[in-house]
Amino acid sequence: MLGYDGPKEECGVFGVWAPDEDVAQLTFFGLFALQHRGQESAGIAVSDQQRIMVYKDMGLVSQVFNEATLKSLPGRLAIGHTRYSTTGASIWHNAQPTFRATRDGGLALAHNGNLTNTHELEAWLADLDPTERVPEKKTMDSTNDTSLVTALMASFGDEPIESVAMKVLPRLQGAFCLTFMTERTLFAARDPQGIRPLVVGRLANGWVVASETAALDIVGASFVREVEPGEFLAIDERGLRSARFAEARPKGCIFEYVYLARPDTTIAGHGVHAVRVRIGQHLAEEYPVDADLVIPVPESGTPSAIGYAQASGIPYGQGLVKNAYVGRTFIQPSQTIRQLGIRLKLNPLREVIEGKRLVVVDDSIVRGNTQRALVRMLREAGAREVHVRISSPPVQWPCFYGIDFATRAELIAPGLTVEEIRRSLGADSLGYISLDGLTAATQVPADQLCRACFDGQYPVAIPPAQAELLKLEERS
Repeated sequence: MLGYDGPKEECGVFGVWAPDEDVAQLTFFGLFALQHRGQESAGIAVSDQQRIMVYKDMGLVSQVFNEATLKSLPGRLAIGHTRYSTTGASIWHNAQPTFRATRDGGLALAHNGNLTNTHELEAWLADLDPTERVPEKKTMDSTNDTSLVTALMASFGDEPIESVAMKVLPRLQGAFCLTFMTERTLFAARDPQGIRPLVVGRLANGWVVASETAALDIVGASFVREVEPGEFLAIDERGLRSARFAEARPKGCIFEYVYLARPDTTIAGHGVHAVRVRIGQHLAEEYPVDADLVIPVPESGTPSAIGYAQASGIPYGQGLVKNAYVGRTFIQPSQTIRQLGIRLKLNPLREVIEGKRLVVVDDSIVRGNTQRALVRMLREAGAREVHVRISSPPVQWPCFYGIDFATRAELIAPGLTVEEIRRSLGADSLGYISLDGLTAATQVPADQLCRACFDGQYPVAIPPAQAELLKLEERS
């Protein structure tokens, strides 16, 4: 998905315990591998077993850290974070890892996901520590739930963090993958539904936890296994210890396979690239068309376009060139450039597409602005026909578990037929993969997937205010 109206990634977390390694450098490279999951801020916390140092700032990993910074962060264990804000403003104060002083030392914590019961947790925190100032009317849109979890963990006096975690974790609801640390121990935890991915890997003399297996590959760690839903890990000089704080009720996010995860990542034993190729194959079977060329919207549409070409027999080609250096930026483009919109990121190869009947494969349609501009641009470049194929079903519902989709009122799919959306985009035809087809492509049982953005069936209760708003939007 490209452009300004697509789904925003959530966050990436990383943790390493390795007494013989430069853990700050390893974390830096791990965060590089997870950069796609969050581009607003980045941070690393490191411990030399005596004290925890935290360095974080706004920007990409390469903008926040340099060689001198990393050298100033010596230690034996570290955690790191790349952030896209799904709760809390995009400001330095909300960058992660968060830090709290406890009676027993320090605690740093990084979080991927979104909690749905923050009001309940705020009340609990006020009972545990009346000195905590929690605004009476704080809402999910204005709170950083990571800071809330960190404050809870630090509110149990001299009690060891391992026993504190076993009290706090069962009270958290929603999606959460946590890496956190004291001066001597690295911890990780995953929510009982396992909505977001989290894996553990082995170094020659150490351990790594990360949001995706690709991060393990980058730092030279061998994949051991996924952190189980409802599992809590502790890692120190005694090795890795595991405890269960909740019964596993797997509901992995199906959108990780569609767009969020890197194609070179493995989730639940399935390579994401292979899943996306199968999605394209299913899409070709469900929505065939007579055309001359299949082209992807790079980069996330590429594997599915390959699959569509394989199944349809239509040649695959590169019809769009992506500018790899255009991403989120602190330099705002001029109004003239802003009006060019999608051309900042994509430009058509006229000699490839001119006079051709095109199948254009993209990962999703959220508001439709990007695809509308894309269809117009391809026609201007000489395409004879433009047939849009989408490797996910219509996005009908917002996500409350860590993806920043538009609200239901802003989504293009609710209330419109596929034909009406096609006319809005200006395409010659439009086909979305069915939810059954997408599910089959993942090879994960439907009852082990969260598909709420497509079917509205939320596996974890959402906040009452948001639930009521959805009812109002659905009726309107």
